[in-house]
Amino acid sequence: MFTTRFEAWVRRHAEALITALGRTPLTPNQVTVVGLALTFFAAGLIAFGHLRWAGLVLILAGTCDIIDGALARSTNASYPYGAFLDSTLDRYAEGAVYLGLAAYFVTINPPLQEWLILATLAALAGSFLVSYVRARAQSLGFACKSGLFQRPERVVATVVGLLLGGWWLYGIVFLLAVVTNITALQRIREVWLQGRAQRLERERELAARTVSPESPMTKAQSGRAAPTQIP
Repeated sequence: MFTTRFEAWVRRHAEALITALGRTPLTPNQVTVVGLALTFFAAGLIAFGHLRWAGLVLILAGTCDIIDGALARSTNASYPYGAFLDSTLDRYAEGAVYLGLAAYFVTINPPLQEWLILATLAALAGSFLVSYVRARAQSLGFACKSGLFQRPERVVATVVGLLLGGWWLYGIVFLLAVVTNITALQRIREVWLQGRAQRLERERELAARTVSPESPMTKAQSGRAAPTQIP
């Protein structure tokens, strides 16, 4: 996806910054928390209608989200709790942004107000489901990385909507309400296909075990010549 290549580009061009951060006492987890704090600040800006400022702050928060993992790898500080904390705080960050949007849409005149709030709630549910389906699938041993709109795409779309504002923001919220749930369904289908393949493989193995091999007595009888009848 585009945002995956964009993340790789940012990491390549942020090597000097990551190297400098590696010389400081700052830890990857602290960078993650700073990103969350910036996201909360952006959500407050959204709620009070400062959309463009919120978009700029979200860019900084997204940069922290990219840098924390790179910093952990460059300083050999990667460990399971760091990944757990990053994933958990990402959910808080997404929830905060959608709550800020819902608070902002309360100020919109009806009937558009109701539709925008419903779309925001649908986008929130879809975003959480995308992450939950992957986490649950991986805990059961399935691979689950596909999907139309993963978190980087959602962040970029939200930032674009905030910077442009107006009907652009409304359209992007409706878009997120649809594509996030499509992405969750894509991941459910991916896991279902893997589960079906596993089930068919087990059925073939079970069928192969239930077919009893030909006994030695049967082989001896089948190999013995039929008796010759004397007329």
